[in-house]
Amino acid sequence: MSPTGEDGMTRRVEAVDWSVYLVTDSRCGEGRPLLQVVEAALRGGIGVVQYREKQAATRTMVREAEALRELCEAYGASFFVNDRIDVALAVDAHGVHLGQDDMPVPMARRLLGPERIIGVTVHNAEEIRRAQAQGADVLSIAPVFATSTKPDHQTPLGIQGLRKLAGLCERPVVAIAGITLENAADVIRAGVDGVCVVSAVMAAPDPETAARELRRRVEEARAARMG
Repeated sequence: MSPTGEDGMTRRVEAVDWSVYLVTDSRCGEGRPLLQVVEAALRGGIGVVQYREKQAATRTMVREAEALRELCEAYGASFFVNDRIDVALAVDAHGVHLGQDDMPVPMARRLLGPERIIGVTVHNAEEIRRAQAQGADVLSIAPVFATSTKPDHQTPLGIQGLRKLAGLCERPVVAIAGITLENAADVIRAGVDGVCVVSAVMAAPDPETAARELRRRVEEARAARMG
C-alpha cells in the first residue's frame, strides 16, 4: 500500500519529474491522433502529461484519459487530469490540476483522498499563499508569456515577474504559457522546477524531437542555476 499522510505525499510529489510537463490540446495536434502525439512526446522524455479537454463528452474523456494513463505508466511518467475530478478518479490518475475557477482545493482533497496530487494554477502572490495554505501539492505559475492556446490569459508576467513569484513558492513549481525551445532555459533560470508546454510539443512537426530538445535545455539550465 502507498504511504499516506504528509510524509507519504511529500515522497510522491518529490518522485514526479517536473522538468517538462505536457498539457494536451487536441486542437494543436495538426490532425494527428492524440495518443500518437503524446506517445512521441513521452519517448522524448516528458515527465508529466496533463489531459486537458474542454469539449468532449465524458465517455470520450474517460476513454482517452485511460489510454493516456496507460501510456504514461509504460514510460514512467505521471498522469494528471485537468479540472475533472470524476474523470481522474475513474481512470486512477496520479492527480488533478485545478484553475482558479475550478473546485477549491479543500473540496477536491475530500473527494480525491490523501493519495493523489493536486496542482493549482496561480497568477499572483495572494493565490500562491492561498493555494499553499489549502494544501496544494504543486503550483503552476501563469502566464509567463502571451500564448495562442489561451488568448484570454491575464497580462504576461515575463521573466522578472516569474522570478518574483517563484521565490514565494514552498512547493514544487512549474511555469506555463508561451514557453518554447527558445525561452525555456530563461524560464528555468528564473527558479522554477519545470516548464509546462502545449503547442511547443503538441504542434511540433516531430513531437519526440521537440520534447527531447526541451528536456536537454531544461536540464542544462537547471544544472547551471544549481552551480
